[in-house]
Amino acid sequence: MARYESRTRRFSRAEYERLIDLGVFEPGEEIELIGGQLMVAEPQSAAHYTAIVKTARALEAAFGAGWYVRREGPIGLDDDSEPEPDVAVVQGRPEDYNRAHPSKSVLNVEVSESSLAADRHRKGSLYARAGLADYWVLNLVDRVLEVYREPAPDAAAPFGWRYTPGEVLGADARVTPLAAPGASVAVSQLLP
Repeated sequence: MARYESRTRRFSRAEYERLIDLGVFEPGEEIELIGGQLMVAEPQSAAHYTAIVKTARALEAAFGAGWYVRREGPIGLDDDSEPEPDVAVVQGRPEDYNRAHPSKSVLNVEVSESSLAADRHRKGSLYARAGLADYWVLNLVDRVLEVYREPAPDAAAPFGWRYTPGEVLGADARVTPLAAPGASVAVSQLLP
């Protein structure tokens, strides 16, 4: 009797973008390409979306002119990943990305409730592999901000990289984005 072993088909970013162009996915369907796999995002609670809006506003004020704060927009990290962080800060203006998504961000923020473990480990590993120096997880479960800043190789991590243990900041704390050293953001400004 022949044995059949199941295989997983991985997609490149180019293939993924072609599927989008062909209208394969339903309008508004929340899908990200992570490590060549199509991942369905979980539905957002009202608190989750409020935190996205508040975080984007706080970062717009912190970064100012010359920076574009994206909400749930794709970042073309590499050939097999196009995540859509809840909030990302990139250089330039929206018009600079009319033809292609940005490939580099200086800060990504994931707002986490039910996705907390995945945001810490899987997405953290992905962003660490890409060399992102500033990654924040806004943990709505514990009402804290987790700040990750030191990517390091780790063969056991999902994408071969991880962040060293991060700093956990309570609602009364302040944080300075690495790419905006003159700014100080109150964690309370981010929480719903």
